[in-house]
Amino acid sequence: MSEAKPLVLDVDGTFLKTDMLFECFWASLGKDPLRTLGVCARNFTRPAALKRELAGIAQLRTDLLPVHPDLKALADQSLAAGREVVLASASDETLVRQLAADHGLSPRIFASDGETNLKGRRKAEALVAAFGEEGFDYAGNERADMEIWQKAENALVVGDHPGLRRVLTAQNKNSTEYPGGWAFRDLLRALRPHQWVKNVLLLLPMLAAHDFRLSTLWLVVLGMAAFSAAASSIYIVNDLLDLEADRLHATKHKRPFASGAVPIRVGMATFFVLAAIALGVGALLGPGFLAVVVGYMALSLAYSLRLKRMRWIDIATLAALYTLRVVAGAAAGQVDVSIFMLIFIFPVFITLGCVKRLTELTLATTDERLPGRGYARTDRSDLRNVAALGTVGALVIFFLYTLSEQARALYPTRWILWSAIIPLAMWLLRMLRLGYFGKQDYDPIVFAMRDKRGIGLLLLTLSMMFYAAGLWQKWFAGLIG
Repeated sequence: MSEAKPLVLDVDGTFLKTDMLFECFWASLGKDPLRTLGVCARNFTRPAALKRELAGIAQLRTDLLPVHPDLKALADQSLAAGREVVLASASDETLVRQLAADHGLSPRIFASDGETNLKGRRKAEALVAAFGEEGFDYAGNERADMEIWQKAENALVVGDHPGLRRVLTAQNKNSTEYPGGWAFRDLLRALRPHQWVKNVLLLLPMLAAHDFRLSTLWLVVLGMAAFSAAASSIYIVNDLLDLEADRLHATKHKRPFASGAVPIRVGMATFFVLAAIALGVGALLGPGFLAVVVGYMALSLAYSLRLKRMRWIDIATLAALYTLRVVAGAAAGQVDVSIFMLIFIFPVFITLGCVKRLTELTLATTDERLPGRGYARTDRSDLRNVAALGTVGALVIFFLYTLSEQARALYPTRWILWSAIIPLAMWLLRMLRLGYFGKQDYDPIVFAMRDKRGIGLLLLTLSMMFYAAGLWQKWFAGLIG
């Protein structure tokens, strides 16, 4: 590699482990969704104008964007040797200039200017005009860079591109390969499969109705699969909307899209695939279930775009999303769900939503508001009080249910049903206490499924309810008989 000639680095996918156009799109979508969609529609065939307008909406923090460690090291070594390191990108020049300043690179940059999209042949022409043919070394990562590599003295190829390397070798070009690309395991992390455990909530109507037929279970399992796909699709959207906030977070900066481990465009494609699976399975299970899935995805998108930034509204929305899972279980299994159940579980989920925020605030390292949220440490007492009210409300509603005609029909031994309130109350108070002192992770539902003592309390509650219904007696009598 020439030490005298400038080192020219492509930005998107080369110097950066992300793409600034997609970064701008998602940052703009989170800031002003309607304006962003309008800009995209007007400039769909004018990429340079699109990039300029999105950059104006987004106000991107280029200093937070993930860089390719090997290319960053190469740039630093070249600068230390007195070599000019230049950024050349099809991204908008305002962002490229800002990025160059963030990393102490040459103020001379080559980028799109709102009129010309500097990519491929146009970028090659600009670099040859500035440095002459073979007057620079160039690092890129895709087939569109071939025209620039052909004009450079040395080609630096980022990622596994054997076909491009063969072409360069055939043209007698010196080429060096740098690792790049993404791994499926990182994409799987972005889907958060551990969160699928929340969909056991779809089983509640089936259990409450004492409908243990395999045909019902199969329908509910299909519903759980649809909700898992729907939830993962929304997790992707949420992560893409939260890129800046995640990069400022103590642990979330390691998430696949925030860290650049998985390209944004891969996440967008995966979102569409998962959404199609969710809606397809939803349609198979009937219009009622499909309507719940659509409602869940719409409310989740609204939460990701706006509602999660609104104090108290965010917690109510989280509770509604959990409640929709129970409604979905009833729709999938085609069983009746008691209005008492819905009224009961909503305050339970209000409590757990408060616990989620309490945990985040307790584990926060500063007294500032949580990035992308409306809470600071001063709100911990209010969250605790609302959680306590939710707990009391849920227990009162459970007791009132035990007095209903449905409870009399389903649970002949009602004093045991009343006793089941005790372990349920212990579980709710345990969750609140652990969240207040920061002794659980950031999602209380996921934590609850791993908390052995909590699981014991829940199983005790369920066992007492089964005994009150006479189910244990029936099952054991069948075994003995």
